[in-house]
Amino acid sequence: MTSPFPLTTERLILRPFTLDDAPDVQRLAGAFAIADTTRVVPHPYLDGMAEAWISTHENPAEATLQIQLAIQEAVSGKLAGAISLVEISQQDSRAEMGYWIGQPFSGQGYCTEAAQALLDYAFQALDLNRVCARYLKRNPASGRVLEKLGMREEGCLRQHNKKWDDFEDIVICGILRSEARI
Repeated sequence: MTSPFPLTTERLILRPFTLDDAPDVQRLAGAFAIADTTRVVPHPYLDGMAEAWISTHENPAEATLQIQLAIQEAVSGKLAGAISLVEISQQDSRAEMGYWIGQPFSGQGYCTEAAQALLDYAFQALDLNRVCARYLKRNPASGRVLEKLGMREEGCLRQHNKKWDDFEDIVICGILRSEARI
């Protein structure tokens, strides 16, 4: 079977991470603004953390529980961020999407473009029925990405995550295959 990866869009390549990406992951994800507005990215992002994270990734062509992909600019070849499907459940026909975009690449629509490609993959290639995503309530830019995908806000988990010393409200959104633009 031929691997469907990389996935390509008009401006992006979604591909498996390699250990060569580690310095860029550390630099981009290590920015305080990224860690501050995501649920799971640490700060500071210490030496070795990117290599350790990349080493946990399954081969996306064979993945059963999670798919972690690098978001790369097609023209420049620069790493712009990361996108994933986690908690993939064939039994329940669902997964959760997560992402981050490095500050030098924000505001260019890359996150929405990458998320649409991965959402299409989830519904077409993986034959999932539902994809959800969660974001910190104080990060409305992430909510706008999900809205552009057609996801609906399904609720707010009050003080659901502790980010450093503060409890954070988490907004959950979801979309069904029957609602998607595929």
